[in-house]
Amino acid sequence: MIENKSVEMNRVDSQGDDSSSKVGYITTYTGDHFYPTKPDPANIHIQDVAHALSYICRGNGHVKNFFSVGQHCVNCALEAMARGYSRRVCLACLLHDAGEAYMSDVPRPIKVGMPQYKEWEEEVIRTVYEKYLGSDLTEEEERLVKQVDDDMLYFDMKVLLGHKMDQEEPEMMSIFSQEYVPFIEVEEQYLEIFEKLVSKQ
Repeated sequence: MIENKSVEMNRVDSQGDDSSSKVGYITTYTGDHFYPTKPDPANIHIQDVAHALSYICRGNGHVKNFFSVGQHCVNCALEAMARGYSRRVCLACLLHDAGEAYMSDVPRPIKVGMPQYKEWEEEVIRTVYEKYLGSDLTEEEERLVKQVDDDMLYFDMKVLLGHKMDQEEPEMMSIFSQEYVPFIEVEEQYLEIFEKLVSKQ
């Protein structure tokens, strides 16, 4: 019967009778179990991140054509590389939205009113950075990543929504596009850039 068919997309494990001890996990693309509220670096896999982000649409779907979070991250990483930033900053630009592979892409205005969600998301991305960078970002590294992210947001808004933000147009060093790119191509490019940056350690 359908009711008995188990598809582990989202599950809650109960540890004892205390409801506060219930911890939910998601089953990832590679078949691992990931607990978003208690992230373990052992359960984080770059294949899951690249795959999931290539399938998540930027801007909650309010765009003129499908444009994935993965493609945005690829654009950010290539821009950071074009600016001559350190390997760590370039890799962080690629990984900066990795939390969304496990917690989805929640629009910025909504995140402001969801402090618990923001705390969980920050813990996930901190765990990602510690796994692939060896440590969390310094304040200066975080500033550079945010600058690239915000600069790219300007063009995402302009091209995908026809909305010009109230600021001067950022000067970009790379050639990028917000046109649709097939999921598999975005995933492959994400992994390719990751391997290139990791191999420079």
